[in-house]
Formats: sequence, C-alpha cells, structure tokens
Amino acid sequence: MRITSGPEFALRPDGDRVVVAVRGELDLESTEQLEHTLRAALAATVGRVDLDLGEVTFCDCAALNVLLSLRERGLKCGKTVAVRSAGPVVERLLTLTGTADLFDEPLAEPDPDPASGSHRADRADRAGSHSGPGGEDTVSSAQDARVEVVQLRRAMQTRPVIDLARGILMASFALSAEDAWRVLVETSQHTNTKLHHLARDLVTAVQGEPPTEAVQEQVAAAVARVRSEPSTGDGMPGEGQ
Repeated sequence: MRITSGPEFALRPDGDRVVVAVRGELDLESTEQLEHTLRAALAATVGRVDLDLGEVTFCDCAALNVLLSLRERGLKCGKTVAVRSAGPVVERLLTLTGTADLFDEPLAEPDPDPASGSHRADRADRAGSHSGPGGEDTVSSAQDARVEVVQLRRAMQTRPVIDLARGILMASFALSAEDAWRVLVETSQHTNTKLHHLARDLVTAVQGEPPTEAVQEQVAAAVARVRSEPSTGDGMPGEGQ
C-alpha cells in the first residue's frame, strides 16, 4: 500500500515559458490538483509550458491523461507543452505508451556529439532495452515491450471507468482506495466477470440500473471480508483482467 502526502508543485517563469516542477507521486487522487496547476501554467504562459518531472517517483495513466489533455488544450490556443526532464518512471510510461514524442521540445538544439545518439534513443535505453551478444535479448525485450504497450494502452482506455467504480465503492461503503480495489478484484473473480465489465456495471448502477443480484451479493461479501481482514499491503496493480 502506498502512503503519500501528495505531490508538490512549483511554477516559475522562464522567458516566454512557464516551468512547472513536480515532485512526488502522480496518481488518480492527485489528478485534480495536477490539472489545476497545469491549467494555471498554461494560462500564464505566452509560448510554452515546460514540465520538470525529474523528481516524480510514481506516475499512472490517470496522470498521463491529464498531461495529454493539457497538450491538446494548449494546441487549441497556439501553445505547446514539453517535458524538459523526466525521471525513470515517467520516461518508461511515455515510452511504453508511445506518447514520448508528443512532449518533445519543438525546437530542440542539435546534438553536438553525433556519437552520443538521439534523444529518442536515450529514452529507449532508459526504458530498459539491452542487447545480448547474439541479439536474443533484444528480440525478447522487444516482444516484452510490445506486450506491455498493448496492456498499458488498454489500461488507459479502461482505467477511467474502473477508477469511477472504485470511487463509488469508497463513497458507498466508506472504504479506502486499496480496500475498494480489493472489493473490485474479489467480486470480479467470484462472479467470473472481467474487471472493466464489472466496473462499467457498477457505474451504470449509479444511473438507476442496478447490477445483477449475484454481483450485489458478491460486492457485499467482499466488503465484509476486507473490513474483517487486514490489508495485504500489495497495493493496486495495473488493470490486466
């Protein structure tokens, strides 16, 4: 279980740009604060928002969606958003989701040392691609990366409804974020239902169409279990069911 006090944000002008430095963890619970800060930066700049994410220690798809939305908003008003620096966690997320190029600096200075490789090559290296003497490691790493890209992109599509369902459970049963996740996972397993399908049904139920009786019973049973059992401390894994 991750226990955080929330991310820290710092804004400072830099010519016709505004630099936003972020420190800490960016997850679903911090997206509102992240969005508010970035919108303020976008409104204050006349040219570009530079993101300093070098001290971000955790970043999930919910935070990435906020960054993508900011980029789109900026383009509509003739402004750009670039990642000036990023830690390993952010670098890997951007690389695996294929969104790294969207946040490249539009007028990057040429590399004075051609032997040092390109900016994108550096990203790939930091993402963990290593080649063995016979090239087998490269093939294996490429296959693993493709699988992870598919999983992450699918998570970006299904995660919002899962997060909504988790929030509904938290509000309905006074659960923590981790316990609400456990309820979702256990109910999914006991009803033999895909996690994102279950989440969709729970979200739909708020609009007046209740889930099946079996789902209601399993949710109630899972809530009772998580209240009577100590947390496993395993945290909330990525959506892969």
